[in-house]
Amino acid sequence: MGLKGFAEGGIASIIAGASTHPLDLIKVRMQLQGESHVPNPSSVQSYRPAFALSSTANISLPTTLEPPPPPRVGPLSIGVRIIQSEGAAALFSGVSATILRQTLYSTTRMGLYDVLKHKWTDPDTNTMPLVRKIVAGLISGAVGAAVGNPADVAMVRMQADGRLPIEQRRNYKSVVDALSQMSKQEGVASLWRGSSLTVNRAMIVTASQLASYDQAKEMILEKGLMSDGIGTHVSASFLAGFVASVASNPIDVIKTRVMNMKVEPGVEPPYKGAFDCAMKTIKAEGPMALYKGFIPTISRQGPFTVVLFVTLEQVRKLLKDF
Repeated sequence: MGLKGFAEGGIASIIAGASTHPLDLIKVRMQLQGESHVPNPSSVQSYRPAFALSSTANISLPTTLEPPPPPRVGPLSIGVRIIQSEGAAALFSGVSATILRQTLYSTTRMGLYDVLKHKWTDPDTNTMPLVRKIVAGLISGAVGAAVGNPADVAMVRMQADGRLPIEQRRNYKSVVDALSQMSKQEGVASLWRGSSLTVNRAMIVTASQLASYDQAKEMILEKGLMSDGIGTHVSASFLAGFVASVASNPIDVIKTRVMNMKVEPGVEPPYKGAFDCAMKTIKAEGPMALYKGFIPTISRQGPFTVVLFVTLEQVRKLLKDF
């Protein structure tokens, strides 16, 4: 039963992750909007002073003018801009990392949750209390995130690469190349950069997503609103996607920025850690910046969750006799 749950969850997760990858890429680009340390040299111009001062004057004038912050754009505009500047194929930048991430992270969390679910389900009523579902999700998410963090870092960097100036792009050829370059240039520890955030986010997402899906599905069936079919699965998964998006977006924004930051020898990194990133983000952009990218998050999380659970239910039917 345990291995079967891992296989079912892995197949469903890979299909869901690959099919909704463009939405995830747009979400990452939106979450990185407004970072103060990202250079934009083309928008900073030098100006000569309009008048000269005598050599005895002890006054200096700035020779550069800071450009105003770029206007915020929505997910549709970002998608169109990516296609225009980088080509339609750019919407699938980092898809190899997404597949590896789903293979490691989601297979682990879905399989482990299934194991705990069968272990903690009351044999008499064939139900599991909501609290146990949440605990099972927290445990499964934490273990899955620890396993899949290297692929998560690679995915974020590959998705964000196109927004950097050409001379600063990492130009990873594949997820294997990304992991190899990070290990050589920044050390093996860089593969687990932001792991605390990844674990926290995965715990929240898994607990809210899987627990709310199971709970909503049980309530729909108990009240006789619908039969155990596609309609029930879609309805329960939409609710699960919304709950997971609201709960996880702030951590997701911070995680994305920490993982994407470029660390160079002798140069102070933009963020010292997750808390420092959160404080700098709120100070520079306001508290609602933690919900930056929420529209593409829910736009991606909704379809992802629907595809995930509908596929999972169908795979379970196909593998029922195995």
